[in-house]
Order: sequence, then C-alpha cells, then structure tokens
Amino acid sequence: METIEDARAMRSWTRARRTSGETVGFVPTMGCLHRGHLSLISIARARCDRVVVSIYVNETQFAPGEDFEAYPRKMAEDLEACRSAGVDCVFVPRAMYPGKEEPAHETYVDVEILSKGLCAQTRPHFFRGVATVVTKLFNVVEPDVAVFGKKDYQQWRVIRRMARDLNFAIEIVGGDIVREQDGLAMSSRNLLLTLEKRAEATVINRSLREAKALAERQPTACGVLVDAVTQAINGGGGVVDYVQVMEPESLTPYEGIVSSPCVIAVAAKFGSVRLLDNIEIEGVKQ
Repeated sequence: METIEDARAMRSWTRARRTSGETVGFVPTMGCLHRGHLSLISIARARCDRVVVSIYVNETQFAPGEDFEAYPRKMAEDLEACRSAGVDCVFVPRAMYPGKEEPAHETYVDVEILSKGLCAQTRPHFFRGVATVVTKLFNVVEPDVAVFGKKDYQQWRVIRRMARDLNFAIEIVGGDIVREQDGLAMSSRNLLLTLEKRAEATVINRSLREAKALAERQPTACGVLVDAVTQAINGGGGVVDYVQVMEPESLTPYEGIVSSPCVIAVAAKFGSVRLLDNIEIEGVKQ
C-alpha cells in the first residue's frame, strides 16, 4: 500500500494505472475509520481493480464554533485499517486549499437546490464545503468509481447531482448504512458521545424503524410519522434538529399520505454531538 501526500503524485499514480488498463475506485473520508468506511472500501474493491482512500478533515464544511478541532483523528490506526482492507493507495493531502504563500482560495462549488434545507438549515456553508473539496479530490484522484455512504443521505444526493451537472466521468455509488449491534448508525462522531448519551442515541434507529413499520402497514400521513419520530427522540434524551419525510431523488418534502417510496431523514443532538440517520420506506405494502 502506498501513501501519497502530493496532488501531482496522486494524479500520476492514477494515470499510470489507467495506462495499464486498470480501473480505480475511490472512497473519500475524513479519517477515524470504522466498519461503515470499510464497507465502502469493499464496494470499491468489488467494482474496480485498484482502490484509493483519501483521509482529509475538510475545514470548509465546519461552521465557526463547530467541532473541527474536536473531530477525532487517528492516522496510524486508519492506515493500518486501509492496509488490512486491501487498499492500494491512501491519499493524505498536506493541504487542499492554498496556504499563506498563495492567494486566498476564491472558487467554490454550490449545488443550489439540493444543498438547501435539512442539514443546511443549521449549517448553511456545509454543502458548499463538501462539494468543493470533493470536486478537488475528483480532479486530483481521477477515479472511475467513487463510493459514498448513505447515512449522510443529503450529501450523497448532492454529490451525485454535482457529478452529473459538472460532467464528471465518474460513477457515484451509494453504500448502505452500517450499524452497531444496537442499531446506532456508525459514525466517527459516536466516539465523542458519553456512555449515557451513547445509550440514549439508539432511540434514533428505533423510532425510524417504528415509523417505517407503521407507514408500510397502513396509510399514514407524513405529519404523523414526523411527530412520532420527533417525540421519541426528544423524549429519549436527544434534541431534534430536523425530521423530514422526503422524495428520495429531489429531497422534496413529501406531503399527505405516504403511498410511494420516500425517505425519513433525521438529525439530532445527544449532548453536544450531532448525529444523522435515515430509513427508506416503500409505502403501504399491498
């Protein structure tokens, strides 16, 4: 396994593989790898001859006062996890934005519609930061396939739309949510939870599964599902940021009775830690 820090060296690595007829899969991460990330690596490995993982904590997707400095970092463990998972190359960029020796970074990528609402309600610059750094990573790594986890559902849809709109010749693949034994969606931020809040956070998945069961058992209004999930989380030790029933592709809020496929997405805080989760619903089963 190679570890590369320089963008030009990374691009040369990919182009050498392409020249030899190999395909390259890419899994961008912010490090602190867990089984969820490893599942994405497995998807990339199954689809491509070579796999690249990037590890970079992207400062532009953190708002002032957010947890950029507190975000967990464990590079040695991450590199060993990548090696064990059969990763061919880890890209650890020294910097993705110009430093003091160069002019300030002026160019950003905005996905105008999908980047509104949901997580953007409380983190207005988040998706601009995500779309910009992923665009830069795509331009450096030049993969054939890129794999993103569906736990960050809005982010996955934003990246798919961005890749389509900007004509990236990259297949964007979504990986299903990987969960702890008790149902909590795997996240690097889980490490920041206290033992008490870690136990309480399992209410997110329980409430989503109950909402899904209800919606697929009988005609149910979206408002009923939103209220049920909100009350369960707020009553279980969390503070809801949003609960939304939405159309899977456009993320348009779903209205009325749930009768066709949709997604319920949740963001909630347990203590100071903000967690995301979602569940797909097929509508009433006949």
